[in-house]
Amino acid sequence: QVQLVESGGGLVQAGGSLRLSCAAPERTFSNYAMGWFRQAPGKEREFVASITRSGEFAYYADSVKGRFTISRDNAKDTGYLHMNSLKPEDTAVYYCAVRHIFVGLTASEYTDWGQGTQVTVSS
Repeated sequence: QVQLVESGGGLVQAGGSLRLSCAAPERTFSNYAMGWFRQAPGKEREFVASITRSGEFAYYADSVKGRFTISRDNAKDTGYLHMNSLKPEDTAVYYCAVRHIFVGLTASEYTDWGQGTQVTVSS
């Protein structure tokens, strides 16, 4: 099991930016693809972005494409979600997750999850 610790959430005005971090203090972090998901009140958890083990390939939900960037630093065992041009509809609890070897686009494909960090975007 991979322990994940998210940070960086908070309250921001529409149009603002935040950077979420996902720390995974495991020597084998580079063996795991990583994804970010979010869940708004009363809604199902949805895919936001994912990245391959090396960081070479990234995938995004249409709703965040062009505004969010997923990245990782395997030397620091940390992944990131850079969020720009935030909108009120981006308000949700954001979760990072990892999956051994292969990248995925759905929550059910990921085996280890962080505790979540709240992002609130005011209009």
